[in-house]
Amino acid sequence: MTVTGIETGVRQFQEDGFMVVRGLFARDEIDALCGQFTALHAGGPVPGHFEPSAPGGSTDPLRRYPRVMQPHEINELALRFLLDARLREVLETLLGEEVLAAQSMFYFKPPGARGQALHQDNFYLRVEPGTCVAAWVACDEIDRDNGGLEVVPGTHRMDLFCPELADSQVSFAREYVAPPPGLTATPVDMAPGDVLFFNGSLVHGSQPNRTAERFRRSFIGHYVGASTERIGHYYRTLSMSGARVPLPESEGAGPCGTEFAPHGPH
Repeated sequence: MTVTGIETGVRQFQEDGFMVVRGLFARDEIDALCGQFTALHAGGPVPGHFEPSAPGGSTDPLRRYPRVMQPHEINELALRFLLDARLREVLETLLGEEVLAAQSMFYFKPPGARGQALHQDNFYLRVEPGTCVAAWVACDEIDRDNGGLEVVPGTHRMDLFCPELADSQVSFAREYVAPPPGLTATPVDMAPGDVLFFNGSLVHGSQPNRTAERFRRSFIGHYVGASTERIGHYYRTLSMSGARVPLPESEGAGPCGTEFAPHGPH
């Protein structure tokens, strides 16, 4: 990314709460990452990180292909992605200081999967003071049909909202934040290797994957500034060199998205 491009992106991040860096990762890097998670799925459960239903069990696509939580703790390539120097350069520009990695996730989002209702990430991380920043790496062609992200520009300047109960028919997570009056959700279409950076207070979410055969895979990292004083106990912060940097715990935190019970027989 050029200096001019970074400056333009930073202005958008400050103005709207998000920015997209196109092609930050090469297609072969994304293919290698997806290959690791395809192998992980074939290998079966990893307790505490990835627990799909048994073959022939649940009819819920998200039980057969659940998200992988903290994959950097069980996969070396996922760790390298989380701590990648290209992400670090953008994140430190956005935050204005050194950053710590707090979490990783991988979403398969298979055909027919529910989305995640509009929400704010810092509702879960409970970073104090300030907020977190997400780096959302597209691993497929991502659009409105297969459940791409939607963001509500400007909400990053607002406090955390008290969520309502989401519709379990369209969202796997229970929390829903309605767009404030006058603001609307804007879809963000992406190609493999693009990275969406967004403020932890930005309201965002996704619709169901309504396609018959297209996955919407993505790798997500959450990051905080090195000046962060507290974070939820679930988030085991690392320096960008990979060293553990324990932080005092904040209250009320938990994994991103409190899940509804699985759909269908299981």
